[in-house]
Amino acid sequence: MEATLPATATDDVSWPALTSQNKPWLWWWWPGSAVNKMDIASQLQTFQQAGVGGVQIIPIYGIKGGQADYINFLTPQWMDMMGYTVSQARGLGMNADMALETGWCFGGPTVTRDEANAMVVEKTFDVAGGSAFEQSFPTNTIQALMAFGTNDAKIDLMNKLGADGKLQWTAPAGSWRVYAVSQRFSGQNVKRPAPGGAGPMLNPFYPKAMSDYLKRFENAFDSYSGPKPNAVFQDSYEYQCNWSPDFFAQFERLRGYKLQTKLPALFGNASSDEEARVKSDYRETVSDLMADTTDPMWMDWAHRHGFVVSYQAHGAPANWLDLYGDADIPETEMFHLDRNPLVSKFASSAAHVQGHPLTGAETGTWLTEHFTETLAELKYLDDDMFISGINHIFYHGCCYSPASAAWPGWLFYASTEMNPRNSIWHDVPALNAYAARCQSVLQSGKPDNDLLVYWPISDLWNTPDGALPTMTVSVTAWFTGQPVGVTASNLWNSGYAFDYISDKQLKSAKEDDGKIRLPGGEYQTILVPPCQLMPVETLAKLVKLAHNGATVIFENALPSDVPGWEKLNARRTEFKKLLAQIQPIDTNHDLGITKVGRGRVLVGDRDVALSAAGAVRETISDHTGMYFTRRSFKGGWYYFIANRKGQALDSWMPLGRPAQSVVILDPLTGDSGVAAVRQVNGLPQVHLQLEPGASIILRCFDDKTVNGPAWTYWQTNGTPTEITGNWNITFSQGGPELPASFQTTRLGSWTEESDPKAQNFAGSAVYSIDFDAPGANGGTYFLNLGSVCQSAEVRLNGKDYGTVMLPPFRVAVDNLKPKGNHLEVEVTNVSANRIRDLDRRQVKWKYFGDINVVNVNYQPFNASDWPITDSGLLGPVTLTPVAAVKD
Repeated sequence: MEATLPATATDDVSWPALTSQNKPWLWWWWPGSAVNKMDIASQLQTFQQAGVGGVQIIPIYGIKGGQADYINFLTPQWMDMMGYTVSQARGLGMNADMALETGWCFGGPTVTRDEANAMVVEKTFDVAGGSAFEQSFPTNTIQALMAFGTNDAKIDLMNKLGADGKLQWTAPAGSWRVYAVSQRFSGQNVKRPAPGGAGPMLNPFYPKAMSDYLKRFENAFDSYSGPKPNAVFQDSYEYQCNWSPDFFAQFERLRGYKLQTKLPALFGNASSDEEARVKSDYRETVSDLMADTTDPMWMDWAHRHGFVVSYQAHGAPANWLDLYGDADIPETEMFHLDRNPLVSKFASSAAHVQGHPLTGAETGTWLTEHFTETLAELKYLDDDMFISGINHIFYHGCCYSPASAAWPGWLFYASTEMNPRNSIWHDVPALNAYAARCQSVLQSGKPDNDLLVYWPISDLWNTPDGALPTMTVSVTAWFTGQPVGVTASNLWNSGYAFDYISDKQLKSAKEDDGKIRLPGGEYQTILVPPCQLMPVETLAKLVKLAHNGATVIFENALPSDVPGWEKLNARRTEFKKLLAQIQPIDTNHDLGITKVGRGRVLVGDRDVALSAAGAVRETISDHTGMYFTRRSFKGGWYYFIANRKGQALDSWMPLGRPAQSVVILDPLTGDSGVAAVRQVNGLPQVHLQLEPGASIILRCFDDKTVNGPAWTYWQTNGTPTEITGNWNITFSQGGPELPASFQTTRLGSWTEESDPKAQNFAGSAVYSIDFDAPGANGGTYFLNLGSVCQSAEVRLNGKDYGTVMLPPFRVAVDNLKPKGNHLEVEVTNVSANRIRDLDRRQVKWKYFGDINVVNVNYQPFNASDWPITDSGLLGPVTLTPVAAVKD
């Protein structure tokens, strides 16, 4: 089973036809699963009208006092509500997924203590030689009893344990330490569970736990005949686990030796090579158990039942590339202000390498404080996702809320309030249209990344410190603090397009006419960042690829050793033989070059090696804040380009791919046109104008001349003229009450008005004014709204110019009359002032179970001391004459 994309048709200049898959989706929290069909249908219709493509159902804790309406997870009633949701969504041209859990992570009432996430318990006893040692151990929990003596002596005491759990043993001569190993429940229960979902999180390293967990879903779906969700989903890894009941047996199966014989190294705290290697083997075993056993179990179950699999691997103390790569839709996230596209690229890299067409992203998690999130901030976050290779946005999120619930309705404690009760929803369709246009392109064709960057995870695992590495999207030292993180950052900032690859994924690579072919496509070169350790199998694969014609780059130096403990000397001998085949024999300044069969191995300076390998660099990245992602289609390439942090761009930009014609597509407005292109030194240059925060898409045709309307380049043709006079302000929609209309000659926040209702208002107001054109000859002008709090729809003389949501809040207008122009600007604010008013008046609205509502710092939420948030059209509103320029 694989996620599939519908075919889209387009001419050269138009946008692809939009589908539900192109549109952003919503995480749809079901509090207490206390849902009813009337409200389900109504809310889905509201979502569809706003441009939402689908929902992901996630049951969570309910409201206080609402227990009578709770529906237990997976009961026939719950399944009926789920099926009704799927049916209604599809009837609206949408789709629906469901979490294979309530709250997070996998777990619940069917998980026994033996199958729950577990922590290893290690006890030691020092025993003098010749003395008797007597101790009782619980026979149902003890997993290992080993005695370690001088001169590396080892005695397995498990066979000396009586049926009653008593051990009676006389120590031989010398000093001895007895290790007793068992496990305990970590205490980690399902977070934010829904009714019917409470209980321990399962043990993600224990196959039996996963098998038994799935039986609950098997039973639920076996007795269900209604519509099924499109996909099932697992949230990010938040288990507290480092052991399992059969860990010793699994370790021996995977690593080839008994971990029981290395307990001093496993539990020691000395900085020794043996300890580092044994712990590396332990960490690799944890990774393998997830990637090769327990994750495939639930994914195979899903595929057998016709579901696509959506999976968040981040947080796992394992090889993310392998875990993400197992899923049909790898899904990442950016948390609050922790936004590292290089970490999000782990999900997109796995999708690209494995050939999965979609990469999802939980988008908006704690973007900022409740009710203060703007559409501009969400747009910028979308762009951070898109440049990371993401092409399937899930907004986090929206709580189901019945029509009977007073404002602000039912809420989730952490999400961006992407729901119809939030005032910003008025202009959400414009944001969703932007995301849909971007994704219509980013889901088409294939990723076009030249480089594979090897992830040397053995270097991360090979440390005597700690148990399992902490690896999350918000705490990223596990990556940024490693040489591979430095290499990736340098490649990113230098304009190289690349994907990461793991040892396991590399096994499927094949050389094809000098290129490295993988299930998801082909790459020009593989780059190995500075690393000390590499499995023999990986080095052998790299040598074989080079021998068959590929180019392999080792940055700075070759790896020096193998990881792990078992058969160390034999593996080292084989490793040295392989290294001998690729020792540089031709050194050119900072680069050593070895001819290996039909290919080459380059060792040395990264930039010199990339140049020698002919790697393509996109020089647009030389401009501060300019980022891109690139995809290929038959006959050309797509570029998504975002000006995330830089200055306004108005210049000729070289492209790394050939292009005879280029079409510019503006995803924010839907405009398109044929770009100005010139050829310089055999490569195209395209004229781009891009404001800070803006983004653009280029459709580049390799050998085709495109005929169509030209893209409009603007040049100011005079000085700004402020629109002045009497502004009429009428509040159009929102609450808690519509303030009175008013007039003003000085634009400012509507909260400054004498009407107290204006200070507490969240919604929209129409600013209108009649004015004369600054010039008698008409023409085209930039209408600049100045400061807008926080989004606005613009209409001039009856013509709709769309919604502006980010600076410079500007549109080009072309229908001015010499006299009597009528301008309407409908401005929508955020809901901060309205929620502030509720808390100042101590109105009860925080009535949710579990964690209730907290602020971004996870403290009790209280907006009563917030300052009043500016709202409305602050201006100044100006007209600047502009002229279309032809290149």
